[in-house]
Amino acid sequence: MTTPGTPVFMRLWGIPFVLIGLYLIAARFVVDAAVRARTEYALTDRRVIIRRSGLLPNFSATQLDLLPSINLEEGSFGRGTITFGTSSFQRYKTAGVWTPSLSRDPQLLGIDSVRQVFNLLEKARLDCMKSR
Repeated sequence: MTTPGTPVFMRLWGIPFVLIGLYLIAARFVVDAAVRARTEYALTDRRVIIRRSGLLPNFSATQLDLLPSINLEEGSFGRGTITFGTSSFQRYKTAGVWTPSLSRDPQLLGIDSVRQVFNLLEKARLDCMKSR
């Protein structure tokens, strides 16, 4: 509530804070779901490929033999996330904590049969390192 005679600048000052609050409370989940719906993952014998289309497109191809580590976070019903060379603590230093699908770190988010994919990645990584 403003009092009569309050400058327009002061009336508008709170709008960005309200919008940021709305994003942090609810909109980030909608954005994350929309981005994940437009993200595709592929595994070859030498690379992990992540392609995101839509409003915020991105493409990354990470060589398996250059990965320092592969981390598995398995949840219920065989669904989970695979991250590459980044600990959970380090991810909290970026904006990816608010919208994980927009993180700069390569990761396979919320995939089904995550244990099987993890085993395939490990096998492909070992095979790739042997063929050097």
